[in-house]
Amino acid sequence: MDIVSQNRSFGGVQAVYRHPSNTCGCEMTFAAYLPPQSRSGPVPVLWYLSGLSCTHENAMTRGGFQEHAARHGLAVIFPDTSPRGESVADDPDDDLGQGAGFYLNATRDPWARNFRMYDYILHELRSLVLEHLPVADRHGITGHSMGGHGALTLALRNSEMFESVSAFAPIANPTRSDWGRKQLSAYLGDDESAWSHHDSTLLLEELGWKSDILVDQGADDQFLDLLRPEALADTMARRRQPGRVRLQRGYDHSYYFVNTFACDHVAWHAERLN
Repeated sequence: MDIVSQNRSFGGVQAVYRHPSNTCGCEMTFAAYLPPQSRSGPVPVLWYLSGLSCTHENAMTRGGFQEHAARHGLAVIFPDTSPRGESVADDPDDDLGQGAGFYLNATRDPWARNFRMYDYILHELRSLVLEHLPVADRHGITGHSMGGHGALTLALRNSEMFESVSAFAPIANPTRSDWGRKQLSAYLGDDESAWSHHDSTLLLEELGWKSDILVDQGADDQFLDLLRPEALADTMARRRQPGRVRLQRGYDHSYYFVNTFACDHVAWHAERLN
């Protein structure tokens, strides 16, 4: 890995790294916050997956996670949202392509060659982080919007790899939303049976989750109808799944919302990881 930048932050280090990715077939960039406790030994890891059109940088600079991670002794990994580069397919006018990886492995052209964010996060980047950074093999995962969708689906399908999961305004039921059906059909094809592996509401119904789940959703979110948090909440209630879906009065879909509740989510993960 090449170091792109390093900055002191709350006694720890906020770094950005670049590395060649065999999984995505291009160069990938990610950020990592290492708390001051990491100087004394490996610390647990909180993965933060960002939303549509974001890079690693948005949450790193606007999410406010470093102060809380330093207090609780967690490393925070901020992956990019997709492969990038001149040779990577793109369709920004239709919320597809670069910045819109949707945390799956695409099977249709022109996306299949590079868009393998599911394997990239779970296997390639995870291995790099464990090999090169002072972190323990103990992981929680969270994310916002498209990243909340990714956090929930990756955790539910791989419960042995994560100890905790939460989400900020996740795309909770993409198989029944325009934020999902368009991307799932483009990346995976028209067979809707393949889409269910990337819908947290359907996955929770089928698989459940070994512990509790925390979801925060802004009640004034301008995309509320596309996110469908009620579908996830109904499934949690019907399945008697431990957890909380909190509808936060007055909050929208922005990073002001994420920043406000970042403290709660970091503390919640720290309690389950430490």
